[in-house]
Amino acid sequence: MTQSKQRQKKISAIEKDKTYSIEEGLRIIKGIASKKFDESVEIHVHLGTDPKKTEQQVKGTVVLPHGTGKTKKIAVFTENHEEAKAAGADIVGGKDYIEKIRTTGKIEFDIAITTPDMMKELAKVAKVLGPRGLMPSPKNDTVTNNIKKTIEEMKKGKITFKSDDTCNLHQLVGKISWDENKLRENIRFFIEAVKRSKPQGIKGDYIKKIVLCTTMSPAVMIKE
Repeated sequence: MTQSKQRQKKISAIEKDKTYSIEEGLRIIKGIASKKFDESVEIHVHLGTDPKKTEQQVKGTVVLPHGTGKTKKIAVFTENHEEAKAAGADIVGGKDYIEKIRTTGKIEFDIAITTPDMMKELAKVAKVLGPRGLMPSPKNDTVTNNIKKTIEEMKKGKITFKSDDTCNLHQLVGKISWDENKLRENIRFFIEAVKRSKPQGIKGDYIKKIVLCTTMSPAVMIKE
């Protein structure tokens, strides 16, 4: 039997209405993953929140024990360039860099961190950074005077999550080549962080469905 037929057989064996344990779910997606490249493992959580109520938007941060498997470029907006560079920032800029973003709209980073004194300047590019989820905020610890600690946490695997307008959360939790224990630990840390971020006033089930998948695989429902 060819690899393609073997893969299709494994996919067809997935019970769409069945909720698997995390361990079972991981074994399934590992079994059908492509051998051609190292696929990312994703978790998607559907919440029982009301998208019309802004106070029910779910937001939070968590340090995944093993990171996400994806290297993210960090930009720091500060006048203290030497400290930020020494701490491991990929891009360091001040007013001139903010002006460049304002005039070109070009974004060259995945995470933005700033010192509080630069927030007034960053407000000039809020319309550029905001829609992409890159505007620094005290709520996700990206506005700070402790640049070194913040960069270290981001490099270790600290992630910020926020529900979208369809009440879903989407997060990378590793690579399919990783040991199952590493993936399982990241998944559990993320789910627990989502539970801790439950807003007040939720009626009924808070977490309605959780699915695992890889870049190329179908989704598998898993238990909390």
